[in-house]
Amino acid sequence: MDPKAPPISPAGMAALRKRYDHLLGTERPAIVEIVSWAAGNGDRSENGDYLYGRKRMREIDRELAFLAKRMKLCRVIDPSAQTDPGRVWFGATVTIADEDDEQRTITLVGDDEQDASKGLIGWSAPMACALRGAALGDLRKVRLPGGEKEWEVVAITYPQAL
Repeated sequence: MDPKAPPISPAGMAALRKRYDHLLGTERPAIVEIVSWAAGNGDRSENGDYLYGRKRMREIDRELAFLAKRMKLCRVIDPSAQTDPGRVWFGATVTIADEDDEQRTITLVGDDEQDASKGLIGWSAPMACALRGAALGDLRKVRLPGGEKEWEVVAITYPQAL
């Protein structure tokens, strides 16, 4: 597998697979049925079910193509198998503190899994790039939209193997 391929956790890959399977096995067949029924009703130029159904089918097909390409491209990395748990790598949950000693806990995940409201930071985000390879007590500067900010690594944890 390409070491430069974007990383994704096993849970992230499972979520992509679940979405792909849902679109292919549930949504697309339902839309095909609606389009077939609407096509049998005559004039297609003013048939809302037909027009909307064709549009939705194109959207589903685009998303299916994107998901298939993404699942093929990404490499699955299991954070619980990390061999250097004393440093920040993919899948680490990191507690950082700023100059005012305000702490924040984030988890470095694949870009497809990121959700800042849940503390999940994408692997290619500026914060994740700055923290890569950091050990306890290291200071890292991060350039954010509001300016540059320095953070200290206070804690590093990885999920336990099942």
